[in-house]
Amino acid sequence: MGTSTVRYPAELLRHFAEQVFIQFGVSQRDAQQAADVLIAADLRAIDSHGVARLKAYCDLLREGRLNPRPQVRVIRETASTATIDGDHGLGLIVGAAANAVALDKAEQIGTGWVTVCNSNHYGIAGYYVLQAAARGMIGWSMTNSNAMVVPLGGAERKFGTNPIAFAFPAGRQPPIVIDMSTSAVPFGKIEMARRRGESIPDGWGVDGDGRPTNDPAEIVAAGALLPLGSDAQHGGHKGSCLAAVVDMLCCVLSGANWGPYVQPFALNQTMPTRQVGKGLGHFFGAMRIDCFIEPDEFRRQADAWIHEIRSTRPAPGSDGPLIPGDPEREAEAARSHSGIPLIGPVIDELRQLSAQTGVPFDPLE
Repeated sequence: MGTSTVRYPAELLRHFAEQVFIQFGVSQRDAQQAADVLIAADLRAIDSHGVARLKAYCDLLREGRLNPRPQVRVIRETASTATIDGDHGLGLIVGAAANAVALDKAEQIGTGWVTVCNSNHYGIAGYYVLQAAARGMIGWSMTNSNAMVVPLGGAERKFGTNPIAFAFPAGRQPPIVIDMSTSAVPFGKIEMARRRGESIPDGWGVDGDGRPTNDPAEIVAAGALLPLGSDAQHGGHKGSCLAAVVDMLCCVLSGANWGPYVQPFALNQTMPTRQVGKGLGHFFGAMRIDCFIEPDEFRRQADAWIHEIRSTRPAPGSDGPLIPGDPEREAEAARSHSGIPLIGPVIDELRQLSAQTGVPFDPLE
């Protein structure tokens, strides 16, 4: 099918993903949750983290490297904090359960802080903070991942892409949602460029010798991503510092593996030589606004902040500034109506899953 795209209704893809997860031993409730996270990514145009990753999750389940029915449990707790062991389950399930604990604690106490070990890839970080905003709270979400990023000045993988997300509810305006990797780009963008046969821009990654490259295949094979900012002249130290924060909060604080010791997401990637903890780590936070200021005043000021930033005089050739979360919100509105575009290689993988599991997949062609 090449690199052409076909649009699919979100509900069709959601149902397909749910039923495929069930075929790999995931309970119906957890399969619904996992599918919801994937489709949220696709609707928000974060295509690298949507159904394009379904096969990778299923590969890990098939090989026994993920527990399809984890017993997620609290192993350390206070009124406002918890450490959770994910029992080596799907991060899409473990992350949602842990985030719910943080939200419930915040509603009861004022703030909730939860760190997680023994988990796996949890999808888009923004999914979890949107749950906080929907409940009128400020949300935090972070996760580490297997090493794909060089530290500033390095020539080998030591950090994951280590994304972070925050959400701030507003009044009449949509929430402010920050969702970003601490690398120059998420690794998923490299995967998608490789699948399309496209080159990548300067500043995204290096080859196996640490030299800049525009070939995504070289990064996948033996190279690495650069940290946010790329190099010292463009603030690359900031990306390295943020990646360190994520490792500390998600892993060192929870007992999860950090840096180069995290097991890879894909079966064809090299396993680390040793473990320094349990699985992959997450960190969630939630803050009740009325603990700090009157909620109506906060929402009024948030709306005023949004209006002020939007009123900025546009730079030459620009349509003007964007509020964090604007592109994803606009994509969600459009894709909810017109469908989610999938490229040929992703459609081929979904067809393979259909053949393996017996779950029907309508090609809509």
